[in-house]
Amino acid sequence: MAPRNWSRRLQALGISPRGDPMPLSGGDIAAVWALDTDRGRVVVKRDDASRLAGEAEGLRALQAAASSLIVPEVLGIDDDLLVMQALEPVSGGRQADRKLGEGLRQLHEARGETHGWEVDNACGPTPQDNTPCDDGRVFQRERRLLPLGRACAEKGLLDTATLEALTRVAEELETWLPNVRPSLVHGDLWSGNVLHTARGPAIIDPAVYRHYPEVDLAMLTLFGSPSAAFFEAYWDGDSPEDWPRRRTLFQLYPLLNHLLLFGGGYRGAVERAIDDLR
Repeated sequence: MAPRNWSRRLQALGISPRGDPMPLSGGDIAAVWALDTDRGRVVVKRDDASRLAGEAEGLRALQAAASSLIVPEVLGIDDDLLVMQALEPVSGGRQADRKLGEGLRQLHEARGETHGWEVDNACGPTPQDNTPCDDGRVFQRERRLLPLGRACAEKGLLDTATLEALTRVAEELETWLPNVRPSLVHGDLWSGNVLHTARGPAIIDPAVYRHYPEVDLAMLTLFGSPSAAFFEAYWDGDSPEDWPRRRTLFQLYPLLNHLLLFGGGYRGAVERAIDDLR
């Protein structure tokens, strides 16, 4: 069901609807519609106002940094409504994967001085603490792994032994993971948040912050994997020797988030990742 007074609210944003909104599938967290307007076809998303504000800020940050990736333009935001440019997907392929790899490498060249972000946002419905930190190992431990691990344990989804093992993994990051100058990352770059369009690869639904660039690569390979052409373009040479270990580390946070959101079906994957990192 469309939001109440949606037409009036869009017109207040300078957007004149032409027809009625059409529900889109896949809105597990937010309700989403497509709509024809005087500014072209748009997507209207309804969700918690603070989450939408974070998404809008993230889209603008990505658009400013990733000139070779397509990022939907934010056309307006009004409390619990976000209006964005609609993207028309087409089939991908080796060339599309290569362009995605090149574009993501360019995005990750946008660097900051501290890990985190200026404001908190959310990864799906889960609040994401982005309080800046000079050390990426500390950020990963204190803002990502341990808060999610404790939240899972409080819901009975992790037992004491597994939480203790996770804590040891988090406390030993300094023994193998170097600190780096952080990159801008999409933050939730699973395959469903990548679209191929006639103009090139596009990324949607961000949860941005600055951290290790492998955050995005790990998420892309968590529920599938792009082709070899993607990695050839992204690495532009050989991958780092410790890439498999970094991949496991940076998959642990989204696995914990899935465990928290969707339950015990993800417990085994969390336990295996912890075991691989010990």
